[in-house]
Amino acid sequence: MSRTDRITDEPLPARWHSESGLPAPRRLVVADDRIRAATAYRLACEGTALLWRGDYQGARRLLRALERRVDRTAPEPAAAPAETFRLQRRFRAHRARVLGRLTVLLEPDHGLSLRRAPDVRAACTAAYGPPTGPRLIPLRELLGVLGAHQWRERGVEVPALGARVHPHYGVFAPVRGEYVDLVARAPLPPVRTAFDLGTGTGVLAAVLARRGAGRVVGTDISPRARACARDTVHRLGLADRVAVTGPALYPPGRAGLVVCNPPWLPGRPVSTLEQGVYDPSGRMLSAFLAGLPEHLEPAGEGWLILSDLAEHLGLRTRADLLTAIEAAGLRIAGRIDTRPRHPRAADPRDPLHAARAAEVTSLWRLVPR
Repeated sequence: MSRTDRITDEPLPARWHSESGLPAPRRLVVADDRIRAATAYRLACEGTALLWRGDYQGARRLLRALERRVDRTAPEPAAAPAETFRLQRRFRAHRARVLGRLTVLLEPDHGLSLRRAPDVRAACTAAYGPPTGPRLIPLRELLGVLGAHQWRERGVEVPALGARVHPHYGVFAPVRGEYVDLVARAPLPPVRTAFDLGTGTGVLAAVLARRGAGRVVGTDISPRARACARDTVHRLGLADRVAVTGPALYPPGRAGLVVCNPPWLPGRPVSTLEQGVYDPSGRMLSAFLAGLPEHLEPAGEGWLILSDLAEHLGLRTRADLLTAIEAAGLRIAGRIDTRPRHPRAADPRDPLHAARAAEVTSLWRLVPR
């Protein structure tokens, strides 16, 4: 069978949607179980998107085959950690573009009309909102939506709360428990009001409320995060003590304690989930430090929870951080450190293993000078 027997040109059949910010394909071809992985990979590398019309499980197998092929092109680690990081970021962006060209069509009700396809309507509605018409989306992103929906239903156990938190799609899940543990064990002064800036799932706001903060205000720029945080405090019975607002970083007024766990790496996020990890030019970190003195009550404290991974990667120095703290009119009243427990810190196959193995996450107690 010739290649043209397997795939044919087709105009874009629906509105393009990519949570990773992938551009709409300029050329689309129909593909099914007859297409060879080598052909699909060549087309994807050339910029052609494939609209899958075959068996759902066949689409997943093809995606895995594409992953194996693109992973063979991963760059070797460079001598400098910062260059290795840049090479890996560039490769990950290329990988996302190639794999994102295997697409599926969501029907007007968010259904998926493929053989052996699961019912994806509830997961897609939770992620995208009510159906507004057919959508063309990358299969890889749909699998992420399904996985996130399972996380939301099962929840993530947070020992510091003695409860589960149910992250919404596009909201960074508290899977790295070390930063939660830092907030749970740091000496907590008596505070009537606490702010949790960039609250995400609301887990730190809930920890502060459980520890005795009289009133907690969580803020976030993301509507999804604000909805998730409200759901979290409602589930935990803390809605009368924790308020969630945004999109401004700081709420009005002052607090006896201001907590901020900003994204740890300077860089441009390429998806909603990456907004919890990458912060262009450290803007959120800078805004937290600059605004802290005017939002603290007398004798109040600011808690900065920050990994030093950026320092080990050569993206920021310790001197940069200390200079920024001093420039904001702050001094360090104390610091609590912890080591990472996530699997990547112990994986020697990771190109950034040396930096991850040396990583320390700290809670910096900051007060006005």
